[in-house]
Amino acid sequence: MASTEESQVPSLELTERPRDLAYSHAGPEGGSSQELRPVDRGRDAWTVLIAGLVFEALFWGFPTCFGVFQNYYSSLPEFESDAGNIALIGALAQGLSFLGAPFSAMVTKRFPKYQRHQIWIGWPMCVFGLLAASFATTVNGLVGTQGIMYGVGFVTLTYPIISMLNEWWVARKGMAFGLISASSGVTGAFMPFVIESLLQKYGYRTTLRACAVALAVLTGPLVPLLKARLPASERAALGRTDWAFLKKPLFWIYGCAILVQGLGFFYPAVFLPSFAASIGIPPINGALLVALMSIAQVLGQFAFGYISDKNLPVSFLAIVCCIAASLASLTFWGLAKSIAFLVIFSLVYGFFGYGFGTMRVAMGRAVSDDPSTVLSTYSIFVFLQGVGNVLVGPVSAALMTASTEREHFATGKYEGVVLLTSSSSVLAALIIGVWHGYHRLFKTLVR
Repeated sequence: MASTEESQVPSLELTERPRDLAYSHAGPEGGSSQELRPVDRGRDAWTVLIAGLVFEALFWGFPTCFGVFQNYYSSLPEFESDAGNIALIGALAQGLSFLGAPFSAMVTKRFPKYQRHQIWIGWPMCVFGLLAASFATTVNGLVGTQGIMYGVGFVTLTYPIISMLNEWWVARKGMAFGLISASSGVTGAFMPFVIESLLQKYGYRTTLRACAVALAVLTGPLVPLLKARLPASERAALGRTDWAFLKKPLFWIYGCAILVQGLGFFYPAVFLPSFAASIGIPPINGALLVALMSIAQVLGQFAFGYISDKNLPVSFLAIVCCIAASLASLTFWGLAKSIAFLVIFSLVYGFFGYGFGTMRVAMGRAVSDDPSTVLSTYSIFVFLQGVGNVLVGPVSAALMTASTEREHFATGKYEGVVLLTSSSSVLAALIIGVWHGYHRLFKTLVR
């Protein structure tokens, strides 16, 4: 029989002993053993991480390029009568991945032995969602396939992969999750141009079928490489979440900051091309601005993910990200009259604005050092940020004006959007900063 101390090793290992090479666990008869592969390094850990990078880059990179589809669909006569609902396709494909995060994570934790089965459910939903969309003749058909079917499929396959990464990467967890978050920025730098070219040359039916085939061919062979590190019995133990973190004020402080920042976070990627066109910049340069932001996103999310593994407080890093993004929005976006300012904005906002998003893992670790809570805190924070994603459409419609005046701040038309982007970031920084200031003052007075 394994001793009590030995039976607790996997949980302790995730927090205190990330460098041990392997552990032996006695089997049912006490004679067999099972070796655990090393964390944070080794072929197995990197294989799972690289496979996860490819899945995230392709399956999340595709819906983030929906702006290209939206412009194309809006130009088709057959969709003209229902053009107002075209934006709902992209909103659902992206929004479901945010709002469905806690539910997908709950299923992943509740049935740890079936994580790969969950991937095999979500993967074909995405692929066949695009194939079905290629046969759609109405906007409602596209909403149900490219929107709902794809969005549900993506959120279904994502959290088993995140759970596996959580087991393989411990001391370097921030770096690993930073790379996963940044991977969609790589595809965001070139995928819109590829899709735009395909749409103009072949139309949406052939383009959607080509994308479906590409996703299937590039990711299907990787599914068998996605595997958990811990035995099923130990994963079941980790599946029992300790919800004590809900009683900690810091969890709610981080949650409020993420919610507030998310209310203004998504607007630059959506409106930067149209803003550029309003000050006389050619459409191709507007697309290049989004590509530059995607490149900066890759660098920022990797950098802050890596730094968050070090000794710097996550609250400090989050405040830096928010203040930098806020100032960039007010100055380089709001005051822009040429492409030079917008290039600087794309680089600064891409680096710091998106860098804030990769703080979710480090925030979860700051709230609780129990490894069983990582997936829960991460999915809740994703959900809170996603509220802003869902509200982009109605909020922007209320904030934007019809007229454009080049000499006004943000050309007048985009003034409300720019101010919301800036104020939401600075308010998120204030929420975190004021809490820590109050907490430090309270501790001083108690002494």
